[in-house]
Formats: sequence, C-alpha cells, structure tokens
Amino acid sequence: MVKDVNCPYCGESISVVVDEQEAGHQYIEDCQVCCRPIVFNIAVGGDGALIVSVHNENETF
Repeated sequence: MVKDVNCPYCGESISVVVDEQEAGHQYIEDCQVCCRPIVFNIAVGGDGALIVSVHNENETF
C-alpha cells in the first residue's frame, strides 16, 4: 500500500510503500528529498485502516 506523508524535517510530501504486516512496528527510513532519518510508526485503527505516523528521530513519546 502506498501512503503519502510529510517529512517532519523539510515538510515535503513523499510517497512510501507500507506493508500491512508492519502494523505495530516502528522503523526508520531516510527522506527521499532531504535524506534525514524519519521514524515511521505503523498501526491499525479501530476501523481496520492502516495508520502511518511520522516523527523526527529526536522526538520523545
């Protein structure tokens, strides 16, 4: 599944391929524009839809 997200560093919209089997996982992938590391959190919403949230590597939760 292809998802569009905005880079938390440069703000550019990028397209990423996300696999439903990654739900519940976190991974890091470099921005295709500015090459900085983006933290991806993959989850499944209550309606079964895949939720992709992105953060910079310095954000704490």
